Amino acid sequence: MIRHLLRAFGVYALYEALLLRGVSKREPPRHIAVILDGNRRWAKQNGLSIEEGYRMGAKRVEELLRWCLELGVNTVTLYVLSLENMIRRPKEEVETIYKVLVESTERFLLDEEVRSKGVRVKVIGRNWVLPEEVASALERLERETSHNSNHFLILAVAYGGRDEIIQAVRRVAHDVSRGELSLEDVNEDVFSRYLFTGELPFPEPDLVIRTSGEERISNFLLWQIAYSELIFLDVYWPEFRRIDLLRAIRTYQARSRRFGA
Repeated sequence: MIRHLLRAFGVYALYEALLLRGVSKREPPRHIAVILDGNRRWAKQNGLSIEEGYRMGAKRVEELLRWCLELGVNTVTLYVLSLENMIRRPKEEVETIYKVLVESTERFLLDEEVRSKGVRVKVIGRNWVLPEEVASALERLERETSHNSNHFLILAVAYGGRDEIIQAVRRVAHDVSRGELSLEDVNEDVFSRYLFTGELPFPEPDLVIRTSGEERISNFLLWQIAYSELIFLDVYWPEFRRIDLLRAIRTYQARSRRFGA
């Protein structure tokens, strides 16, 4: 009720304008990663179906990408579906996620703003365990945006951070066994190139945002976020607003990054 009243009186619009002015004076994060949490709980809270919750979450993703493009953020990574959720969530819910994901890929490819900004999509995770329709839609998304290089959208689907590290270790071991890589040359920089994000210009997120009030990483980009700034928001993903993004960026800009020091 209070939120609706504030919006009606234009308070949110004024606050958002002030936030934007302040954030625009400093460099934005080059890479923002988001753990999209709270779709189910938001739907239940509002008396809606799980599918309606995920559809609203997908709509918010599209808005988030536009907001980030406007702010000059180079890379956005979204935790869409974890390996654990594929196993532990009800089959009907996982299939709903698949359905909404496929529909979202179609809208993305038709989005003129995304096309004009030169956004390249990269999917990370075990795409080979996904249903054929989903895997094909994601592969098409990667293929038809592969020529772009201005901005990057990374979709973590059927993804697990530990699994990514294990796969990278296997690739390193394979190259060492074939004589293509010397064991003595393996360091953090070399190993990073074997991760799913190795080819990105900014592979490590500057800022990680998790919605829904939960304060955990949930096996997300474990190597890459070693020095990321973490912000946990007590808002379900479908109700995430531009104000929430701006506040998170303002908090990030106000912090002194120490990189382990």
